[in-house]
Amino acid sequence: MLHAWEPRNLKRAADEHSLSISDITAEAARLPAFDGHERVWCGRDEDSGLTAIVAIHNTKLGPALGGTRIWPHESFEAALTDALRLSRGMTYKSAVAGLALGGGKAVIIADPKHGKTPALLTSYAEMLRRLEGQFITAEDVGMTVQDADFLRGRAPNVVGTSAGGSGNPSPFTAEGVFLGIKAALRHRNGTSRLSGLRVAVQGLGSVGWSLCEKLYREGAELTVTDLDAARTAKAQRAFEAETADPEDIVTVEADIFAPCALGGVISKETIPLLRFGIIAGSANNQLAEHGDAKLLMERGILYAPDYVINAGGLINVAAELSPEGYDPEAVMKKLAKIPATLTEIFRRSEQQKRPTNDIAAEIAMERINR
Repeated sequence: MLHAWEPRNLKRAADEHSLSISDITAEAARLPAFDGHERVWCGRDEDSGLTAIVAIHNTKLGPALGGTRIWPHESFEAALTDALRLSRGMTYKSAVAGLALGGGKAVIIADPKHGKTPALLTSYAEMLRRLEGQFITAEDVGMTVQDADFLRGRAPNVVGTSAGGSGNPSPFTAEGVFLGIKAALRHRNGTSRLSGLRVAVQGLGSVGWSLCEKLYREGAELTVTDLDAARTAKAQRAFEAETADPEDIVTVEADIFAPCALGGVISKETIPLLRFGIIAGSANNQLAEHGDAKLLMERGILYAPDYVINAGGLINVAAELSPEGYDPEAVMKKLAKIPATLTEIFRRSEQQKRPTNDIAAEIAMERINR
């Protein structure tokens, strides 16, 4: 593989930027989340304040596609672990969704409200250019469509843009989660009817808000929370919702829990507190540890694997890379397959008495190994 940080135009780039890019694969390999990643890079630019990690997990099916997350991680190791776990999840997500793409993810260590400056994004765009197409990125937590447009004007390997792209992928993620919730209900209750059921939604960003709109229209009763109290209050008014403090959402009583914020909310500490029959949301890495799915199964809680149910956004931006061009009808046809995939996972899980995330990973690896 070509060393992506040594392109032909490196001298020109070095003259214009103070950005340095280093291969930190060996350092990353010491972490439990490494799981055989192909390559991990770190980009730093003291002038703009950029510290970015790009992790590529597996490219057997195609080039790595994954969002860029902008978040003020408490340490570099925490950010690196986040990038590794998210990147691995993208490998499985692409494979289960039937896409000819590999898994990758980027993390920028910065506060998206105050540290996301034009200079920082310009430096990151230079990093993307130097990766020479090995990594394609789009929106994630802390990165907006406007940010994607800014990056696309400076680097070709950016999708999900408003100018010439498919736009904000969040509504497609929300649609996939909504369809997945109904599939879980049908498997558990024999009907996908939402009217009169309570759904606890954690996180009211673009995906969480769109999901609430869909659930509310179907007659679901909502309990909502977000780190932004004003957003929680707005949702309370818009959806006639009950509210909960962010740290208490896992303890409320509801039929369904939809985690739509950051990951790690399901853990051996929180699982004994859960009073939900189904967990189905958009957040990546909802389980703090892989084995937590077994604890959920033992408690009779049906878990929809995150990288299966939240694949709608990926399916949408991936369509931009089609030789035929972006086709929204083709996107919706692929989105419609999410419930069938989940139903198959639920069925095999029950038959084999194995956690749903084990079944989902098995399906992903079957396709990758083929």
